[in-house]
Amino acid sequence: MKKRFNLPFIKYRFWFMAVSIIFVVGSLTVIFTKGFNYGIDFKGGAKLEYQFVKPVSESEVRTALQNINLGNVQVVRFGEKKDNRMSIKVELPKEHAEIGGIISKQLEKTFGKGEIKLEQEETVGPKVGEELRKKAWLTILFSWALMLIYIGYRFDFFFAPGAVLALIHDVVITLGFFALLGKEINLAILAAILTLIGYSINDTIVVFDRIRENSSRISPSTINNVVNESLNSTLSRTIITSLTVLFVVLVLFFKGGGTLHNFAFALIVGAIVGTYSSLFIAAPVYIGSYNNWPKFRKMLAKR
Repeated sequence: MKKRFNLPFIKYRFWFMAVSIIFVVGSLTVIFTKGFNYGIDFKGGAKLEYQFVKPVSESEVRTALQNINLGNVQVVRFGEKKDNRMSIKVELPKEHAEIGGIISKQLEKTFGKGEIKLEQEETVGPKVGEELRKKAWLTILFSWALMLIYIGYRFDFFFAPGAVLALIHDVVITLGFFALLGKEINLAILAAILTLIGYSINDTIVVFDRIRENSSRISPSTINNVVNESLNSTLSRTIITSLTVLFVVLVLFFKGGGTLHNFAFALIVGAIVGTYSSLFIAAPVYIGSYNNWPKFRKMLAKR
């Protein structure tokens, strides 16, 4: 007979939730004190990717661009070191309409004509960047609201708060890591965050579905045991799914190059915290909603 897990998730739920609160508060503190490193998608500016024929360093490229007075210039190597690829990010000066041509001429002047190749150029105006930034945050907020409505309709009211709190937990901690490490946030990262929301809610729904299957046995005196049993019965599936996702994004993180590096990083953090929240946030909040709903109903009746 196959041996089932019997881990005391619910017994130690307050300890796990305390750990989550520490991480969420820490993430919010970093976000509000340090802020985000927005990419040109959300801030405005120009991003150019060059491949150099001969090996060069970031400092050499930065020094070559000092003479054209571009202000704050970020030079980052991406991909394999042998590929000699550099990403150059600058704020878009009003007087420089053709920023790509100006930078390319300066690099050719320093390193020689034919020694560089402009592979990609992105330009976004400041107003467009600000508008995209607002829309990005609204997209995340709308996704939370829609998940709240969906879970409330698909299951019942008791399940919805736990699902949404788990999503907020996952997004805040992931963004906290980005703020702490100064990683760039752009449209690709927005896509990663929305992917994370979809992954996390899927994992949570599997747990909730098992709890609902056992709902006939749930009462105020049995809910802790029934939910704990449901978590244990879905644990193997949760672990297998999480590891499968994690293996794929780890390959992207180490081998995907500069374009996919931060995208994969967001999914790595998201896969870990998403699995954690499904077990230790969503289910305990469901228990709290179930146990405290009679109190809320009485309070509403008094009004």
